[in-house]
Amino acid sequence: MVLGSVATLIALAYFARYRHWWTWNERFAYAALGLLTAALAFGLGGLLYALPRRLEAPGALLRSAAVLWVTNVLVFASWYWRLDAGGPNARDVRDTHVRGAFLFPQMLLPGADASMVAEDEALPEPSWRPGFVDYLFLAFNTSTAFSPTDVPVLSRWAKLMMMVQSVISFTSVAVIAARAVNIL
Repeated sequence: MVLGSVATLIALAYFARYRHWWTWNERFAYAALGLLTAALAFGLGGLLYALPRRLEAPGALLRSAAVLWVTNVLVFASWYWRLDAGGPNARDVRDTHVRGAFLFPQMLLPGADASMVAEDEALPEPSWRPGFVDYLFLAFNTSTAFSPTDVPVLSRWAKLMMMVQSVISFTSVAVIAARAVNIL
């Protein structure tokens, strides 16, 4: 039921973006992310409830933890992408990425010379803006290392969100997976 609702909200958000209804695009996207975040919290709560009661088989517990971890990465990548520097709609109308919550390495390179970049890579254009993959990389690193790796966090809201993401990741990977392996 939740996935159907989320899929409908995502379709509505894409339709609104196609029609250039920016306010509705943001509302539908926030509603979809809110539902996904609630489902993530519900899933984590369900696993924590099932863990001491041994309600799930070890294999199912490992699969549930893996799905929870992947969902954690995708949900938080979407939140970062949606909230940073006014969101994707606001970033699209600007020439450069300014006043963001994250300092991406590409933001520091416009004046660098070509010898600092690998042969198969190009220097970013002065109008570089982060895309979803940049936020996905940030969320993946946060869930894997429990901290940002090469992207400093500049705002308090982003620091708090990364702390929540790390706690969810730590809980799903370290506690639940370790318990499932112990049961095996």
